[in-house]
Amino acid sequence: MEAALARLVDRVRAATAAREPLRIRGGDTKSFYGNAVQGAPLDTREFTGIVAYEPAELYVTARAGTPLAEIEAALAAHEQCFAFEPPHFAAGATIGGCVAAGLSGPRRAAAGPVAGAVRDHVLGARLVDGRGRVLAFGGTVIKNVAGFDVARALAGSLGVLGLISEVTLKVLPRPLYECSLALACDVGAALALCHAWRGRPLPVSATAWCDGTLVVRLSGAEAAVRAAQRELGGEPCDGAPFWPALRDHRLPFFRTDTAEGAGEGASWRIAVPATADPLALGGRELIEWGGALRWLRTDAAAADVRARATALGGHATLFRGGPRSAGAFTPLAPALAMLHRRLKVEFDPAGIFNPGRLYPEL
Repeated sequence: MEAALARLVDRVRAATAAREPLRIRGGDTKSFYGNAVQGAPLDTREFTGIVAYEPAELYVTARAGTPLAEIEAALAAHEQCFAFEPPHFAAGATIGGCVAAGLSGPRRAAAGPVAGAVRDHVLGARLVDGRGRVLAFGGTVIKNVAGFDVARALAGSLGVLGLISEVTLKVLPRPLYECSLALACDVGAALALCHAWRGRPLPVSATAWCDGTLVVRLSGAEAAVRAAQRELGGEPCDGAPFWPALRDHRLPFFRTDTAEGAGEGASWRIAVPATADPLALGGRELIEWGGALRWLRTDAAAADVRARATALGGHATLFRGGPRSAGAFTPLAPALAMLHRRLKVEFDPAGIFNPGRLYPEL
């Protein structure tokens, strides 16, 4: 066992024996996400490095503390990328935190075979559980899964099941050609356009609507992109700074430290069917993923936001700001809550990993 991993395992075993809560920390770029962070730090940043990268086989394996930027640079050298376009939010983001948070960027809802969330690109993982065991799940190929897919279940778990020590992710070629267009329209027209585009063979790889402007990114072969550009119309715009700024929440809409963004209420992440009606909750709205992801800045009560999301067939997460008394995540139905508790007990019987980060009882 690698010395750095052995130290992490020893720390976990000691914490379990003492019933000491641990807060798993990598780059600490997503500590705002979820419920209040509790416990002594368990730092993954000394356990770093790309273990295996096979460009021809379309996978990369890396240790949890490896900076996400380092891995993406290695992929870019071979004209490859993570198709789910993971957010960094700040410098120092790690691959372990990327998977544990389970958040995807603008390309999440791209047309064609690249679509999918983080969990759809997880091929395998190693996990240090609450007993200090190093468990391996999955593999390096898509078909190497049987029974309950634990590796993919770790995506979005926020570390409550254990320490993700290593992960294997699918990678894909970078788009050959891209361009971005801006179209002036209201929210209803933007949703209608996105709905119409989904039913057609267009190389749409991202959309974002805010404040009367719909920005769309086209990706693929140059001939196909240029043909789609002529068909969609709009004005060409510089997507190079826009899409990373959207991915990492550096656009004015998300900012709370500027005059434009201050005082606009909590930030909600609302997932609904792409064809759902506008939220109509007041405040400001930014819409991604062709209508399936609605960001909302509002002072509306949590109960009202969640009731509207449920009525539209989705759910709402309190992403930044606002009181957390009602929990960051929509409460689970009893059957799902039972499954969550059973998984937690199986992997972390002493309840030491990130207690309460996901749900109060976990």
